Amino acid sequence: MKFYATCKLGLESLVTRQLRDLDIEVLETEDARVSFSGGASDMARALLWLRTAERVLLVVGEFEAETFDSLFEQTKALNWKKFLKPETNIHVNGKSAKSTLFSVSDCQSIVKKAIVESLKVGYKRTTIPEGGEEIIVEVGILRNKVSLCLDCCGAGLSRRGYRTFNVAAPLAETLGAAIVMLSRYRADLPLIDPMCGSGTMPIEAAMIAQNIAPGLNRSFAAESWWFFDKAIWAEERKRAHEQRTNQKIMISGFDIDPRSIDLCKMHAKKAGVFCDWGVRDIRDFSASESAGVIVCNPPYGERMLSEKDVKELYRQMRRVFAPYPGWSVNIFSGMREFETVYGKRADKRRKLTNGGMPCTLYQYFGVKDL
Repeated sequence: MKFYATCKLGLESLVTRQLRDLDIEVLETEDARVSFSGGASDMARALLWLRTAERVLLVVGEFEAETFDSLFEQTKALNWKKFLKPETNIHVNGKSAKSTLFSVSDCQSIVKKAIVESLKVGYKRTTIPEGGEEIIVEVGILRNKVSLCLDCCGAGLSRRGYRTFNVAAPLAETLGAAIVMLSRYRADLPLIDPMCGSGTMPIEAAMIAQNIAPGLNRSFAAESWWFFDKAIWAEERKRAHEQRTNQKIMISGFDIDPRSIDLCKMHAKKAGVFCDWGVRDIRDFSASESAGVIVCNPPYGERMLSEKDVKELYRQMRRVFAPYPGWSVNIFSGMREFETVYGKRADKRRKLTNGGMPCTLYQYFGVKDL
């Protein structure tokens, strides 16, 4: 079977590496998605372990289509009976880009009608009632190439199950994990997030350090699919539990808001990790070790603080980090003139997005990394 692991633009290489680390065959790396091949156990393993992917989709069929008739007939010709029971409640999501068939709502309607007609033929029925299990069909059209997939996830993979309450402008878990991975963090290094918000990056770092599968505390849509052996899920979850380590970690998260720190403690407990949390102003930043990793997602001036306040905050960050040359600094920001305001050119930049907003991860290597 063929699958797609979708992701934010700029994170494709991380998803590819994670799939290969899981001994899953990667087929192709494209913009915002990576295709891979495997069976049900590979799908379950990917869902449990992928830290930076947004969704995993099972490919039912792919073809070229430039007319609604072509879309209908080719969709109908696919073997939907292999995946859907006649009473399945079919929900169709869609998107289209750079294609002749640009009306997403029309494409969704046509695909659903074609699937229903296919099931009528396959099950030899005149009507197809809806009232059973819901399965989401994803229609993607790019440059007239149609991909029809089943959504394996349900809730997106960023929903780990540990974060129940949020602060303003929270960072998605998948993006938080990506920033930690891009920071070159290792379990034997200390890590500090001096403006940790609801604790996403320290918690994701702790899960990485202790090899905790991010999907262990949640369920997936594919777990209820009748055409997969349910024993596979128990086996993969058991394997994931056995691979967890008791690696000692030195991970800290600080924030000026006491309510945020209360949330951090609650979220970390639900995630099954222990970090050092504390109420602290960025102006009081300090580190006792000579080397380590700083990760930070400060306000951009879009939803929190004024632009003037944000610029002063960035200048303050440069001053408090300067006495620690052995620490790498990784700052995620949507401010275009960040380097000018911060007062130092980054050693490396990684263009990403956050909630559709163009952002950049500015990386300043520690002296040992240069």
